[in-house]
Amino acid sequence: MERLCIGEKVTVMRSNIFVVMGVSGCGKSTVGVQLAAALGLEFLEGDTLHSAANVARMAAGVALSDADRAGWLQTLAERIGAARLAGTGLVLSCSALKRAYRDILRQGAPDLHLLYLHGDHDLLAARMAARTGHYMPASLLVSQLATLEVPEPEENAQIFDVASPPEAIVAAAVARWSSAGE
Repeated sequence: MERLCIGEKVTVMRSNIFVVMGVSGCGKSTVGVQLAAALGLEFLEGDTLHSAANVARMAAGVALSDADRAGWLQTLAERIGAARLAGTGLVLSCSALKRAYRDILRQGAPDLHLLYLHGDHDLLAARMAARTGHYMPASLLVSQLATLEVPEPEENAQIFDVASPPEAIVAAAVARWSSAGE
């Protein structure tokens, strides 16, 4: 067993892992891509790691259960952990609707940063209705809003209203993390 001696230098890893979270239609991908570019980090679209079965369920208008999400969340936590260990950082878009889901993601990086995109039902529904090429039907918005557990203060999440332009959200997030020395 290796032991540390007093005065020996120890490398402490600061997190450069960011999770952009919220319900469908809130702009996770748009904000995530811009945040990754601003910070010089890789962007990972969490939806691309859903199983084919989960995508089919959602496309059919069936809300995912906790069991349906379990493998997906574990895969995301592993990707987060790999990025943290490599020191490369990562911006991940992921609904992360429940505290328990966010806790799974924290297994990969306990000190990850959360950016919660909040919006009212009408705005989110309008965004979902206007987008094309996404498997998530607007009919699941009500289910997602019912499932959503807003991050608690101890989760240290930044909360942004999606009525603001994505560029303003990213600028505010970068300014906050820069001023905090994070």
